[in-house]
Amino acid sequence: MGCSSDEDTDISESEIDEYEGKSYEELKNGNHSFKNSDETFSCPYCPKKKKRVYQYKELLQHASGVGKSSSEKRNTKEKANHLALVKYLENDLAGPSKPAGKSDPPIDCDHDEKIVWPWTGIVVNIPTRRTDEGRYVGESGSKMRDEFKSRGFNPIRVHPLWNFRGHSGSAIVEFHKDWPGLHNAMSFERAYEADHHGKKDWYAKNSQKSGLYAWVARADDYHSTEIVGDHLRKIGDVRTISEIMEEEARKQDKLISNLTSTIELKNRHLKEMEERCSQTSVSLRNLIEEKDKLLQAYNEDIRKRQMSARDHFQRIFNDHEKIKLQLESQKKELEVRGIELEKRDAHNENESRKLAEEIEKNAIRNSSLQLASLEQEKADVNVLKLAEDQKRQKEKLHNRIILLEKQLDAKQALELEIEGLRGQLNVMKHMGDDEDVEVLMKVEAILKQLREKEGELEHLEALNQALIVQERKSNVELQDARKELISVVVILGLREWENLTINHFIK
Repeated sequence: MGCSSDEDTDISESEIDEYEGKSYEELKNGNHSFKNSDETFSCPYCPKKKKRVYQYKELLQHASGVGKSSSEKRNTKEKANHLALVKYLENDLAGPSKPAGKSDPPIDCDHDEKIVWPWTGIVVNIPTRRTDEGRYVGESGSKMRDEFKSRGFNPIRVHPLWNFRGHSGSAIVEFHKDWPGLHNAMSFERAYEADHHGKKDWYAKNSQKSGLYAWVARADDYHSTEIVGDHLRKIGDVRTISEIMEEEARKQDKLISNLTSTIELKNRHLKEMEERCSQTSVSLRNLIEEKDKLLQAYNEDIRKRQMSARDHFQRIFNDHEKIKLQLESQKKELEVRGIELEKRDAHNENESRKLAEEIEKNAIRNSSLQLASLEQEKADVNVLKLAEDQKRQKEKLHNRIILLEKQLDAKQALELEIEGLRGQLNVMKHMGDDEDVEVLMKVEAILKQLREKEGELEHLEALNQALIVQERKSNVELQDARKELISVVVILGLREWENLTINHFIK
């Protein structure tokens, strides 16, 4: 990338400081205009660069990267101009002159230089030894990773490179893909450069090599035909810091655009929800008003009904009062008439007394007759119940007698069968001696059958005894029922005689 300057000829390395001072004075005097606004700037020494607008921090990173670039494409005059710009931005320009932190791209490296991404380090001259099998082995990647972590480089992993002979003596150090990872990678490279074990020292031909050499992988390492280049092409790509920054800016712009679209969509949804809430509130308010009207109409109807009922009760009360007055008037009239009748019928007092006594006697007789009739009905019902109970008891006794007869026949048959088995047992005992196995088995079978029959006999006897006890109990109950029936019949006979006597007396 070409950059313009006041002179067409390049300067030597010894004149770079002098030229840097001269450019710095020109910037201080205002000979170069690079401030677009209070927040944006442009590089006065790179007018043809694609990115023309920088933030303060971005311009500082760009100037520092070009000024400290080791690329041969950068001439010394261009580096001196950018170093002067860095000095002016840090010392003289009013604004946020804070150095970039680890969350920002480093400003002390060339942002246009091709670097392997994800950020990768190369370690060479790793000590190896030959085994008995003829293969070379070396230090493990995890051990090297732990050593680098202890020195603050924070790699993700260390991958030793192997070929057909075994350990090649080289390894790839992988760092995180973010800007802190690049800071760690550059610190890793500077630490080995400070110990004269960097990339230049490794490729120097006039020095003795000892210990580890390490650096950050760049484009020439990526395109090399050695084992390191083959591995780098498998795991990554070459990109510049500026390209990554521009890509991040595009991603950020896209993210902001997506977030803006999302926010707009959410706002539309929120507006729709607010409209729906407003409509719902209106509907709810209308429903509440309608409910209040219905409630008011209902209360009014209830009030009218209560007033109508109160009026109705008042009319009924007034009618009752009128009827009460009429009754009192009629009562007074009756009292007056009663007095008159008492005066008229004083001479019939004796006859009235006799009549009253006769009426009272008739009332007593009628009451006695009614009570006797009720008692007779109850007695009739009891007699019917007792007769039915006696009939059922007789049927039960008849069924039990039949059952006892059957059980007695079964008992006699069972006793005969037991006697027959005992006879067979005696015959079997006399038929053979104790050595006859078949005879013994038959004897055992007969004994077993005999025991079963005797058990059945005992069961029948127990059942027979239970039935006899139950029969006796039923006989006792039947006798009690007969006695009660006889007593009822006697009572009914007495009451019938009393009824006949009363009727005769009435006649």
